[in-house]
Amino acid sequence: MNKSKQNSYQDVNFCLRCGHKLEIKTDREGKYRPQCPACHWIYYKNPVPAVAIVLLNDLHELLLIKRRFEPKAGEWALPSGYMEVYLSPEENALEELIEETGLQGRIKYCIGWHYGSSPLYEKILNIGFRIEATGGTLMAGDDALEARFFPLEQLPPIAFASHREFIRKETDL
Repeated sequence: MNKSKQNSYQDVNFCLRCGHKLEIKTDREGKYRPQCPACHWIYYKNPVPAVAIVLLNDLHELLLIKRRFEPKAGEWALPSGYMEVYLSPEENALEELIEETGLQGRIKYCIGWHYGSSPLYEKILNIGFRIEATGGTLMAGDDALEARFFPLEQLPPIAFASHREFIRKETDL
């Protein structure tokens, strides 16, 4: 088996369904995956979905948060977060906006997606949304140390490549 594929599963040892020791072997598609010899459950390692928000105020300033937690704690980023299984991407984006900034919003459109690496989950599929504020009070929320608007010509370094891409697409920076 390819060493990088094997390393991808180094921490996947036991079946989530029955607790039996997993075996890495070829599945019916010819791909190496951890599989349970007892209950036949197969572990599929997929990218983790996330959302990011681009919100500009009336002065054309960009909303950013200073991250409270890893990855990239203490660095500036778009309001963002991993998706919850019970929310649509749009619902996730609006919930993250409220949680991290205190602002309420309305989805204008989907900017696009970015597939990239993650220090926590190997690969992430990040979906960017352009949102306009509709209410609330700007304040740092659960995952944020700070939340504030920055003039586009004075942006701090942005923590994530996907966020930089969404900002570039929406502001021509």
